[in-house]
Amino acid sequence: MRKKSSTPNRSFRVADQIQRDLTALIARELKDPRVGMVTVQSVEVTPDYAHAKIYFSVLVGDPKECEIALNQAAGFLRNGLFKRLMTHTVPTLHFHFDQTTERAADLNALIAKAVSSRAQDD
Repeated sequence: MRKKSSTPNRSFRVADQIQRDLTALIARELKDPRVGMVTVQSVEVTPDYAHAKIYFSVLVGDPKECEIALNQAAGFLRNGLFKRLMTHTVPTLHFHFDQTTERAADLNALIAKAVSSRAQDD
């Protein structure tokens, strides 16, 4: 009987390692002034490890400018990953702004508004 492959677990481990290494590279080595305080939220790696989608949020700065700057610095960051990762292939990096926190804040504000208007009606 054939042994089951552990590829899905390896994919998650590689994505986690890329997330940790990118966080360090962006904080310490990237000198672009358009990149503010960036938090790497998650990383999705394709099954063939050719591409990686990196979702990030920004504490300070313009998210669109930061996304443009990170995508322009993707080659530099990928080169830094080559030195840190012990894998045969390092994926091409694609950065995307993660709007989850902003949507959550908007929904919380709507819920609070609905609760306060209901309390005023009673």
